[in-house]
Amino acid sequence: MSDFLLPVHYLRQIAEQLRVMGTDPVDWLLQCGVEPRQLDDLGYQPGLPLFCRLIEHALDLTDEPAFGLLLGERLGINTHGILGYAALQSESLRQAIQLVERYLAVRTTLVTLRHEHDEAAQLEHIQFVPSYPLGAIQRTVLEAVMLAIKNVFDTITPGSARVNQVNFPLPATDYADLASAMFNCPVAYAQPWAGFTLDSALLDLPLRMADPVAFREAEQICQRELMKLSEKTSLTARIRRLMLEKQNGFPSLEVTARLFHMTPRTLHRHLLDEGTTFKLILEDVRRTLAVEHLKAGRLTVQEIAYSLGYNDVANFRRAFKRWEGVPPTAFR
Repeated sequence: MSDFLLPVHYLRQIAEQLRVMGTDPVDWLLQCGVEPRQLDDLGYQPGLPLFCRLIEHALDLTDEPAFGLLLGERLGINTHGILGYAALQSESLRQAIQLVERYLAVRTTLVTLRHEHDEAAQLEHIQFVPSYPLGAIQRTVLEAVMLAIKNVFDTITPGSARVNQVNFPLPATDYADLASAMFNCPVAYAQPWAGFTLDSALLDLPLRMADPVAFREAEQICQRELMKLSEKTSLTARIRRLMLEKQNGFPSLEVTARLFHMTPRTLHRHLLDEGTTFKLILEDVRRTLAVEHLKAGRLTVQEIAYSLGYNDVANFRRAFKRWEGVPPTAFR
């Protein structure tokens, strides 16, 4: 089974958005090699390359650069299955954020969510980290996912938990005003991370739709679903996701093995069976994050090198040139 997860329900949402915009979703599917009847199969799961092709083709057909925002707008809380239902029963925004942070993977593995507290500024940073190199569709995916999750938080805290700012680690767009209107807050580009910021004081306000019993029952279902997925997901993908969530201070082989309840020797053997090694996974994650940091343009080459665990900047430059064919300064 592919480590990439996106329920077919979301493909149907994309197809419906295309229909609303005057594009025939049947042609869209067929031109990407997908039979329309496959969208009626609850077990249908596209691989990541096919998903990327579908999104790229949707952008071509609609000629709408803000397609991700339009898609995210239609993804209300009721489109996220048991995860959306559980969020609706949350007692506080903090509980809802923790829920999504733990169980977003039961809906999609496109991104992981990370919550960081800024004690000095009394702010909460809700960050979205792509789990895969998304290339040309990264902006579309981030816009759709971030707006969908913000829709969830807006629904459970109607009018009481306003987001201060939305951040994108990407250049500004011609439709920045539209993005600000749809997120209903300022949107900043060329930032070091993707996500949004809100006041810490909002986290523990009681929510009027809270139902603790229903929340616990729904969370238990999310737990079971996540366990089923973990059993089917390769060890390589799970380690890669762990490293992407850390982003710096990557765990060693020994620490990683302990986290997965294995000895380093057993972990190494399992990775060899999957055609890789711990070192190769680490290098792939470093490459992904290095490219993202350079595109964002917020950190110096030296800062990027140190954040990725290189004590010698020259070693980072050599590694980057091996990955991309040019030194980091030329890539930027």
